[in-house]
Amino acid sequence: MTAAESSPSGRVIPWFLANARPLPWRAPGFSPWGVLVSEIMLQQTPVARVIPRLEQWLARWPSPEALAADSPAEAVRAWDSLGYPRRALNLHAAAVAISERHGGEVPSDVDALLALPGIGDYTARAVASFAFGVRAPVVDVNTRRVIARAIHGRGAAGPARTRADLADMEALLPDDAADARLMNAGLMELGQVVCDARTPRCDACPLAALCAWRAAGYPDYDGPRAPRQARFEGSDRQVRGLIMRELRHAEGPVPAEIIDGLWADAVQRERALAGLLADGLATGSRESGYELPGP
Repeated sequence: MTAAESSPSGRVIPWFLANARPLPWRAPGFSPWGVLVSEIMLQQTPVARVIPRLEQWLARWPSPEALAADSPAEAVRAWDSLGYPRRALNLHAAAVAISERHGGEVPSDVDALLALPGIGDYTARAVASFAFGVRAPVVDVNTRRVIARAIHGRGAAGPARTRADLADMEALLPDDAADARLMNAGLMELGQVVCDARTPRCDACPLAALCAWRAAGYPDYDGPRAPRQARFEGSDRQVRGLIMRELRHAEGPVPAEIIDGLWADAVQRERALAGLLADGLATGSRESGYELPGP
């Protein structure tokens, strides 16, 4: 085994260069704005659903300034079935801030990205690394699973621990910024397509010879687990989705009587509506009706 092959990055980077899926945001010349939009869309939404919607979004709003010039309501309408629409409001607010503070150019610095409304630690680091080549550890659920298995010998990562997770990834990053970017992307890809949560394909894994979990005989994970999300059917999320669908398709305020007819449980319906109003995803009252947020 050569010196390069004895390190995780020496194995993951060549594997990634040979096996990476040809995703739009990996194409040469893909804009930092496109990377930012893709990262927000990819939060809890499968890649296959994101790709066509990303293309539509960037065709309509090819820059932060283009989105900032439109209304938050249009951003929410365009978001449609991509998941929780609060992300659309966050993206619109970030576009406004980029236009006002950064001359319409997505900033490259992690701290400057974190200062944008609605941009969290993962998104800031991902944009800095993938759009600008900044050497910064980027950790998602797939990365954490690969590190838990290959480095720590555990079958699952357990609940997220931001500081420890970033330290684990930092320890694996090459010093070279370009290689660090490839390692960030490669470890994510490895967890997505090979080191699957349920059926890992160890025969296809570039880290198999170094994997502590494999060497230990694949012991069962007995540590703490992240809480599972409640069922969608009958949940407040379902009720919120029904209300949002009605608001997206309406040309004006939706009368309260229409909202009342969407869900029989009045207490749950009012709780869901109150949540949408508090999050800024809906405006109005029983007297005036309800609609998406305006300019």
